[in-house]
Amino acid sequence: MPVLEIEGRTYSCKAILFDKDGTLVHFMAMWGGWTDYVLTFMEERLEMMGADFAGYKEQVLGTRHDSTGRVSGYDVQGPLAMGTVEETTGLLAWQLYAAGMPWNEAIVQVNQITKNAMYEVRQQRPAYPMPGLADFLEQCRLASVPMAVVTSDQTPGTLEQLRWMELDGFFQVVIGRDQVKNGKPNPEMAELACQRLGVMPDEVVVIGDSNGDMQMAKQAGVSLAVGISAESKDSTHLFDADVVITHYNELKVYC
Repeated sequence: MPVLEIEGRTYSCKAILFDKDGTLVHFMAMWGGWTDYVLTFMEERLEMMGADFAGYKEQVLGTRHDSTGRVSGYDVQGPLAMGTVEETTGLLAWQLYAAGMPWNEAIVQVNQITKNAMYEVRQQRPAYPMPGLADFLEQCRLASVPMAVVTSDQTPGTLEQLRWMELDGFFQVVIGRDQVKNGKPNPEMAELACQRLGVMPDEVVVIGDSNGDMQMAKQAGVSLAVGISAESKDSTHLFDADVVITHYNELKVYC
């Protein structure tokens, strides 16, 4: 059976489930520009209505901004980091509704804004693998470890971004939010991935960058929940992780 080694300790590992954003792909490179675009156009819509964000701009999605107002970081415990597409849409639409726009029109407006922002992302393809990831995935392939992606993003976009990074060939299964009834931290996504890989949850390892990933892993009953804190100096938000790493070179897989 394949073995995963972390900090000198070994764990049996029949499969590995990975979160995507902040785990496989660099979060800010991928979503920083998207968020700037969305918040800028939201601000313009609100100004046309003679309004502003209800509360602070930083609190809308959980972002940090530099002196010019551009997005420079994000709250690892916030909605941008952990929210689903539906949740993000709801948060943004509520801002327009609170300013006086009918709810149905607010949803239409937000969907158009996020669609336009995603078009800009597709033009630039700013998807960069996390440091050391490619080498670790190759180790897993050589050790015949099946791998899956379990993400709060939609499946088509996830597959597209994996292709941009030339990583799609590593994963036998990709589970997006659109394939399950309940998103993270509910265990449904992990359970479905295990089912499709043909393994039991207590035989797999989950790797993710949010505590929602860790909670999903624990509720699914996986053998090990590995938190990765590569983009945040503080890993205290990963309090449900069994072990926390900062780089993929801290992991080794072999038969």
